[in-house]
Amino acid sequence: MAARALVTGAGAICAAGRTPTDIFDALLAGHSAIAPITSFDTARYPSQLAGEITGVELRALLSDRKLLKFIRRTDVFGVFAAAQAMQDAGATAWRETLTDADAVTRFNDRFGCFVGSGGGTFDSQYDYFPLMTEAHDDLHVFGEELAANVNPMWLLRSLPNNVLCHVGIAHGLKGANACITHHSISGTLALVEAMEALRADEADRVVAIGHEAPIEPQNMLYYYRAGLLSPDGLRAYDASRSGSIFGEGAAALVVESEAAAHERGAQVQGELIGSGSASEAQGLLAISDDGDGLACAIGLALDDAGIAAADVGMIVAHANGTRNSDASEARALVRVFGAAMPPVTGFKWAFGHLLAASGTLETVLALEALRRGVVPGLAPLTALDDACAGLNVSRDATAPRSNVALVLSRGFGSTNTALLVRV
Repeated sequence: MAARALVTGAGAICAAGRTPTDIFDALLAGHSAIAPITSFDTARYPSQLAGEITGVELRALLSDRKLLKFIRRTDVFGVFAAAQAMQDAGATAWRETLTDADAVTRFNDRFGCFVGSGGGTFDSQYDYFPLMTEAHDDLHVFGEELAANVNPMWLLRSLPNNVLCHVGIAHGLKGANACITHHSISGTLALVEAMEALRADEADRVVAIGHEAPIEPQNMLYYYRAGLLSPDGLRAYDASRSGSIFGEGAAALVVESEAAAHERGAQVQGELIGSGSASEAQGLLAISDDGDGLACAIGLALDDAGIAAADVGMIVAHANGTRNSDASEARALVRVFGAAMPPVTGFKWAFGHLLAASGTLETVLALEALRRGVVPGLAPLTALDDACAGLNVSRDATAPRSNVALVLSRGFGSTNTALLVRV
């Protein structure tokens, strides 16, 4: 029998809060942290809103201040969320009770780390811009002055696997590991890999992390020109919806086998029970109107978990506010659940779309919702679009129908993931 994947710790940070509890409280209160961007001048940008993390300096989020020289903003969030999850799980405190030999064999060597990363953003290029302007087309000048003008840590700061590296170093994790850069499904896939590592006995414990900080000038421009960003807010499934909004942050879960959690008397917060992933093979940005890929991913997740659609008590949808994605997602859910659909909600309206981190954060919040017995409403919803007919959504909070939640994520390249969790 495959090992169970039990959640024993969680951490999260985004514009809506710096802990899972704070973020969920903001959702229940109907509070959105999406606001005008402050990190750069957006006066000439048609889309000027985002879910920025403000009111805290990056160095305050790290115990190792020197680490700031080697990592980027997104990495800081990932390292912070992982440390929060490890502390919440009490994992490193338990290691301190072991002998040196046992700490290596029973903890370090069997503790894995899987990270969903955005794979880098355009801001990694910005160090070069002043010198490029000064040198014009003279590559000799550019080459001669490069070392004096560009941060010598540029390469190290730009690595997409920095969080994997530094979380491993900080906590002594030497087990199974991977850095997944698969656009907006990266964070969900990190959780899936964690679950599968436990099932395959590749690890006893895993910390799974998703992180991203996409709020920067080029990203904003290109996403807007691709028709993906809204100029005035994220209103998933609403007839007036006009696109998505960026957010930034990270989330992490510590997941253990049943035997490993029992060994140290860990408090179990939930369980990962099944997953599915499917592509629609439509292209980089294209989405199948009928939601076939997402419906297939949900079916695979239900089969993996060994449960029926009727057993799902709530759905945390991708709900990114773009017209095609929302409509096809609604059709996929109607196809799978029909008129018996459980309550559907989405969280991006409150803190933006965290891309690679979205699935991880939304899984953390789905578990919180199940534990509290409440499904937060979609606060910005005023009129359900006819293209989303049949979707069981509401502005008001409702109760889940069971202790199982379905979390959905979608990304570029027609990719779809479904993850089932329970408490």
